[in-house]
Amino acid sequence: MLILAASTFWLQDQYLLLGFVLIIISVIPFLLKFESKRMEAREVVLISILAAIAAVSRVPFAALPSVQPTSFVIILTGLVFGPETGFMVGAVAALVSNIFLGQGPWTPWQIFAWGLMGLTAGLLPARSWFKSKIGILTFGFIWGFVFGWIMDTWFVVGFINPLTWKSVLGSYISSFYFDLLHALSNVFFIRLFLSSWMKVLQRIKLKYGLH
Repeated sequence: MLILAASTFWLQDQYLLLGFVLIIISVIPFLLKFESKRMEAREVVLISILAAIAAVSRVPFAALPSVQPTSFVIILTGLVFGPETGFMVGAVAALVSNIFLGQGPWTPWQIFAWGLMGLTAGLLPARSWFKSKIGILTFGFIWGFVFGWIMDTWFVVGFINPLTWKSVLGSYISSFYFDLLHALSNVFFIRLFLSSWMKVLQRIKLKYGLH
C-alpha cells in the first residue's frame, strides 16, 4: 500500500510499468511454494484461463458502474485453489481487463485490490463459518466495500489537496453507492453461480491433482 501511495506522487506516468512490476512481484509466492516442487504446465494454464475469464467477464458490464463479475471469479478461484492462485488471477485479471477498458494510474491499485481479494478468499476456508454459503456471500458483500475503499485511497492520495479529515471522509462517503452496487453484485453472482462453479472447479482440481 505504501508503494502504491508513493507511486501516485512520483510515478504517475509509469502506471503500466508499475503494473507489470506488481505482477512480477506476485509471482514470488509461487517461486517460494514450488521451490522444492516442479510447477507443471497445467497449473500455469489454469491460472491463465481463470485470469482470462475474470478479465473478459468485466468488459460486458463496463457500462454498469461497479457491477463486477470479475470479483466473483476471483473469489471462487481463491476459495478452491488457494491464496497464491487467487492472488495471481486477481492481479492478472486487473491488468488484462484494463487493456480493453483503459490503463491508467488506477491500474496498480486495482491489481493490488483484486489480488488481495483472491488472496484472502484463499485463506478463509480454514474458518468454519466461511464454508457455508452464507459465509461466502458475506465475504463477497464485505469485499465490495473493501475494494472500493482501496480505490478511494488512490483517489484521496492522488487528488485531494489539502488533506483534511472532512475532505477524506467526504471522498469515502461519496463512493458508498458504487461500493454498495459492487457488494450487491458480488452477492448476486455468488448466489446464482456458486454451486455450478464450485462443482466445475473442484472437479478440475481433483482430476489434475492441483493444490
